[in-house]
Amino acid sequence: MFEKVLIANRGEVALRIHRACREMGIKTVAVHSEADANAMHVRLADEAVCIGPARAADSYLNKSAIISAATITGVDAIHPGYGFLSEDADFAEMVEEHGIAFIGPKPEQIRMMGDKLKAREFAKECGLPVVEGSDALQSIDDAKEKAATIGYPIIIKAKAGGGGKGMKIANNEQEIATAYMMARAEAKASFSSDEVYMEKYLQNPRHIEVQILADSYGHVVCLGERDCSIQRQNQKIIEETPSPALNEQQRKELCELAKSAMEKIGYVSAGTLEFLFENGKFYFLEMNTRLQVEHPITEAVSGIDIVREQLRIADGAKLGYTQDDIKLNGCAIECRINAEDPETFVPNAGKITEWHAPGGLGVRVDSEIYSGYKIPPFYDSMIAKLIVHGRTRNGVLMRLHRALEEFVIDGVKTTIPLHQKIIAQPEYIDGLYDIHWLENNIRNFR
Repeated sequence: MFEKVLIANRGEVALRIHRACREMGIKTVAVHSEADANAMHVRLADEAVCIGPARAADSYLNKSAIISAATITGVDAIHPGYGFLSEDADFAEMVEEHGIAFIGPKPEQIRMMGDKLKAREFAKECGLPVVEGSDALQSIDDAKEKAATIGYPIIIKAKAGGGGKGMKIANNEQEIATAYMMARAEAKASFSSDEVYMEKYLQNPRHIEVQILADSYGHVVCLGERDCSIQRQNQKIIEETPSPALNEQQRKELCELAKSAMEKIGYVSAGTLEFLFENGKFYFLEMNTRLQVEHPITEAVSGIDIVREQLRIADGAKLGYTQDDIKLNGCAIECRINAEDPETFVPNAGKITEWHAPGGLGVRVDSEIYSGYKIPPFYDSMIAKLIVHGRTRNGVLMRLHRALEEFVIDGVKTTIPLHQKIIAQPEYIDGLYDIHWLENNIRNFR
């Protein structure tokens, strides 16, 4: 097994990776910006290297600085976490060229799945259903012509996109020009590429994703699905597993589709295939070739440490189980806690004056926040994840109510009050929601 791993990330995911390494007897190297010098993962790591100023482009996205830190500290491998460079195929290649293991899939697999049009073609070849769509759009007139063929409403998406960025909806021909220009501008700003394409816009879908693990010997297992339909502006807020919208036959069908596709391309490491689900049908959306923010709920129901498995697979180990060995138990829900105003969603960085994480049976908190910690204003506003597990969904909801009441974060505003309102709504309690439900109903919450 690796002796030393560099963690090329920050925040709760960096601490999550450190913990997995520690439990496996692996030393860790934390890289950090000047703004993160007092972060918890930096304080706990065996070694720490400052790689630049606060701005992410000068630190966490600085490939040369990270490779230099890895070389100086003599690490065996680099774990990219999620976000930042986790799905950058060029970075993965750089890591391997320096004789260091990249804890993730092969660079060519990252590259293929990072190109949404290539990913669509891959999905078709593997027999995965896809939403009707277009190839790359060349102009506004081209967009209008293809939209007329597909039928409104349509959504224009960044070819190199992800995370809900570079996506704009057009309900009619009059809205095409604005949607096309805005999607291109946002895509350019977010992904350094303004190429966009078009898909038919589904009206009321669920967002369902499948977690897979695959080793380098052709073994693939599915760890069930997650329902990520509670969203605001295409950003996930609450996730749960299993999805209350699927029956056992649909669940089995989705798992087999995902496994078959991964076997065909020889995928290696952890990965997530995302689908839209509407009127009993699945449509492939995209694939994330990395660890997901919401992976803890899958760990809760499967009993499998996904980060540990990433490390083992990258070191050449085989999966120690088959699909028949996977037994998913109970239900789990994750709430993403952001340092934001719960009504306006304006980020609220500042000093944490008091911190008390909830505990008890079936309650997990992933966070590197502590009393006295100053949240820097330069990065994503998520500061914690609350994960609750239990035998039944109703039991989990009761436990989640209690855990949110027990959660104390003073000094900054957080979205805890929003989560309390969401899980108290009758539609959420009954599992009757889609990706538009939150935005359509949030003004009526009491």
